[in-house]
Amino acid sequence: MKIIKRNGAEEDFDNNKIVVAVAKANTAAGKSKLSLEQIKDIADYVEYKCEKLNRAVSVEEIQDMVENQIMSTGAFELAKDYVRYRYQRSLIRKANTTDNRILSLIECNNEDVKQENSNKNPTVNSVQRDYMAGEVSKDLTKRMLLPQDIVEADKEGIIHFHDSDYFAQHMHNCDLVNLEDMLQNGTVISETRIEKPHSFSTACNIATQIIAQVASNQYGGQSISLAHLAPFVDVSRKKIYAEVQEEVKTFGCAPSEEAIHQVVENRLRKEVTKGVQTIQYQVITLMTTNGQAPFLTVFMYLNEAKNEREKKDLAMIIEETLKQRYQGVKNESGVWITPAFPKLIYVLEEDNINEGTEYYYLTEMAAKCTAKRLVPDYISEKKMMELKEGNCFPVMGCRSALSPWKDQEGNYKFYGRFNQGVVTINLVDVALSSGGDMDAFWKIFDERLDLCYRALMCRHNRLKGTLSDAAPILWQNGALARLKKGETIDRLLYGGYSTISLGYAGLYECVRYMTGKSHTDQAATPFALEVMEYMNQACNRWKDETNIGFSIYGSPIESTTYKFAKCLQKRFGIIEGVTDRSYITNSYHVNVSEEIDAFSKLKFESQFQALSTGGAISYVEVPNMQNNIPAVLGIIRYIYDNIMYAELNTKSDFCQECGFDGEIQIVTDESGKLVWECPKCGNRDENKLNVARRTCGYIGTQFWNQGRTQEIKERVLHL
Repeated sequence: MKIIKRNGAEEDFDNNKIVVAVAKANTAAGKSKLSLEQIKDIADYVEYKCEKLNRAVSVEEIQDMVENQIMSTGAFELAKDYVRYRYQRSLIRKANTTDNRILSLIECNNEDVKQENSNKNPTVNSVQRDYMAGEVSKDLTKRMLLPQDIVEADKEGIIHFHDSDYFAQHMHNCDLVNLEDMLQNGTVISETRIEKPHSFSTACNIATQIIAQVASNQYGGQSISLAHLAPFVDVSRKKIYAEVQEEVKTFGCAPSEEAIHQVVENRLRKEVTKGVQTIQYQVITLMTTNGQAPFLTVFMYLNEAKNEREKKDLAMIIEETLKQRYQGVKNESGVWITPAFPKLIYVLEEDNINEGTEYYYLTEMAAKCTAKRLVPDYISEKKMMELKEGNCFPVMGCRSALSPWKDQEGNYKFYGRFNQGVVTINLVDVALSSGGDMDAFWKIFDERLDLCYRALMCRHNRLKGTLSDAAPILWQNGALARLKKGETIDRLLYGGYSTISLGYAGLYECVRYMTGKSHTDQAATPFALEVMEYMNQACNRWKDETNIGFSIYGSPIESTTYKFAKCLQKRFGIIEGVTDRSYITNSYHVNVSEEIDAFSKLKFESQFQALSTGGAISYVEVPNMQNNIPAVLGIIRYIYDNIMYAELNTKSDFCQECGFDGEIQIVTDESGKLVWECPKCGNRDENKLNVARRTCGYIGTQFWNQGRTQEIKERVLHL
């Protein structure tokens, strides 16, 4: 059995350390001394309780258990001395907690950090450098930048203050890059003027440079649209046509216009292939200042094209993008595997959803790609237009969505806008704190929402006064704005131009505790919807009071799902169906272990998506579907008619040890820890396993903490 030390390092559980600590406190306890046998009994019982949790336990959790066991023996003086002993030790540690965490991550034995982000390799120098800076930022944030009640609420798992490792800097979360403006009107990268490109391949090259620069100046995801690259296909077409005409003169022949056209289109296809390949491979191989590939989403929406010629060219780009993603990328062994990025989103619309329509072939390609490589995800143009004032646009990163906003001319605008940040409320904690009393629940809910509001305003105020000079690519050179040097970004923080998000987690467990039923039960669903409406009302109230774009957001909590679960167990113990797992359920989702078919799940969750105005995504868990593409197309059709944004989760793994190409399994090792194992050769070395799983709306490839691993293990198939 493993424990996690305060610096994040993992080590074997040692029963004797409990005996020694209690014995030291026992020597000063006066009349309430316990015998050595009693102390050993306490240590044995704590070990038994830790084993029952089926996960690595933190030192703080163990000490709380020890304290409770001492109290249960009636040795109250000893309990006091043990608390005093803990306090004295904590004072000694306080001076160098950050130093210890930094040293442990440099030596690659900080389990918290190693499993914090499933797309960061913590052994790489650039990642370590980012984590070191992050530890300093967290320390500054806790000691100086946030009110102590917000710090404590985050520590206790009452709320989660996202991305505190970047809070010390004036950085925002995610955005929709205005690639169209930057390509059409030029931009500046590293003080070098970049003019409008004269070919599609050049446009793709410039796009990758923009993506890398944007990723290095924010901490969240970014999205670009292929529609912004589509006009440059015709630029290349005309350029190639002129070149072919010159070649014809050189050869002194007179081919037909049809033959010339064919040569031009063939060369154009090769250029589109090259351009798309540039984006795919550059994005995968680029490393930004935070030590990972850019967290990029690529949007594929045919109706975004401005005319029929451009639409056909856009279709050509989409086709090539799907073709290359279906193929995958080669790993170090030369085997084709599934990359984590870029994330792809394919929009379902009237001319590609029905068999026989002009672009249905693209949807068939998308279905095959999803079955093999987990992407693209799907947005229903029809459903999004119903919810977003007749608009269809990309999400930022994995799910964060903007609210419709109009400029002074009354035109809707989405590109160039961004999200200021997120604070997530733990709905399970609200429920458990109420003890099941409905009146108390709403009272506590109000208190926690007020806490979230103040935390969100800290995020907003941290961005206020930020000079455009802090990130020229974003604020001066077109990615988000064309502000002047020395100008602040303040006007972009108000009026709904940018959003700020109230995240939420654990709706299922919250409803389960308060009603005794899953939120999928007809008797409990109204309460679940009421909780969602209540958060919307709070956001609307804050918006009216501040003129800031508050909205609620189905949080993609990755490591936080484990943190919340541990905090709930510590405060409330093990409650069946509520706190008996090492994770809590993301946002409004149906619990991963609940039996439900794909279509019922999508239909049920659609009503919660409609209330998650700041963004949400639903998924269905499916087996290997590569030999059943008609079933994939059936789900896609259902998404179009019933839900705004959804994805299919399948498996895409490879064992480098034996060449197994299938599903790598999760098993429990001898110490009780969940580990990944090849079912063919038994390989458990994560360095020799390629595992891709969707965890929070995007694909992770660097493995996960014990809570998220248990959640993945317990997922049931919906098809």
